[in-house]
Order: sequence, then C-alpha cells, then structure tokens
Amino acid sequence: MKLTIVSGGTTSPSSTRLLADRITESLTKQLGDAGGEEPEVRVVELRDVAVDIAKNMVTGFPSPALQAELDAVTGADGVIAVTPVYSASYSGLFKSFFDVIDAGALTGTPVLIGATGGTPRHSLALDHALRPLLSYLRATVMPTGVYAASQDWGGEDASELHARIDRAAGELAGAMTGAPRSRRASDGFSDFVPFEQQLASLGQLDV
Repeated sequence: MKLTIVSGGTTSPSSTRLLADRITESLTKQLGDAGGEEPEVRVVELRDVAVDIAKNMVTGFPSPALQAELDAVTGADGVIAVTPVYSASYSGLFKSFFDVIDAGALTGTPVLIGATGGTPRHSLALDHALRPLLSYLRATVMPTGVYAASQDWGGEDASELHARIDRAAGELAGAMTGAPRSRRASDGFSDFVPFEQQLASLGQLDV
C-alpha cells in the first residue's frame, strides 16, 4: 500500500510538513490498530522541485526529478496534500504542481486535504480552494479536511486539532483499504435531537 505526502511548505522546518507528518502518524496507527499493513510512505517536498515545476510549466516537459515525484502521486493508493495558505488560498507552488499532473491521472485516488495558516480565518480555503481543485482532477476527496492555525499547535485548541486529524486520517484509511467508514465518528452530532423534539420538550409543539 503506497501513501504519498505532498507538502507545499517553503521553509524548513515547516508547519505544513509538521501537519502532514501528524496526519501520517495517525493514519499509520489506525491502519495498524485495524490489523492492516503499514503503508509505504513517500514525501514530495515541493520546494525541492520548485524550479523543475516552473520549467515544466514553460516547456511542457518534466525533468526526471519532477517526473519521479509526479509518478509517486499518481501511483499512490492514497494522498495527503497539505499547503500553506497565502492570500486566502493555496500557494502558487502547490497549484502549479497539480497543474502539471496529467488530466485524469488522479481519478478515484483518495486524497486528504490539509492547510496551515496564521489565523483561523483562512480555514475556508480548504473548501473554496483545495476541494474544488482536487475534485476537478477527479480525485476522491475525503469529507474531512484539516486546517491548523498557529494557535492550534498548543493550548486548549490542540486537542481539537488532534481530534480532527484522527477523524480525517480514519476516513483516508478506510478509503485506502475499502473499509466502510463509521457513521458514528467523533463529529459532534452523535447525540442529535430532532428540532421538533426539542420544541416539544419546551412545550412549544405537540408531537
């Protein structure tokens, strides 16, 4: 089983790579707990092939180094794609990498999307930018995306980030192994009460 990590971070160390690593750790643990095999992990650091991506955009031909990274993504059983958020969207480097992937090469591939940013305000980039991009490439995007703001790495918010990582990783693990996803995942809606029932309890409606 092959798992490929696409990290769009441009610094070292990178919070984007850190988030990708945390998701990978959770995925590997959940696969192991379910009796599955440990995935063969390949990390694609986009900053290492940034020049190759730019040349491919101009010439239409990938270098051997870039081709190897493209093959790692298109040949994976699952992909974790994480980008820093700039100006409320994915980075140009991240977008350019997916622009040079052949159309249809990701069809049906399970992809977990993630992003990092300075404030929680950029979390919507997951759904208005990353999800449409991967869906356009016909990948199967996991329902749960993971966004980590600076404040999420410590304090009270850290537990919420870890819970979201575990949930998203579980979805990807299920997609990679073909196992059905639990409908009672920790999503905050397990104790849902119909609105009519709530009104009845307040004496507002007879049911």
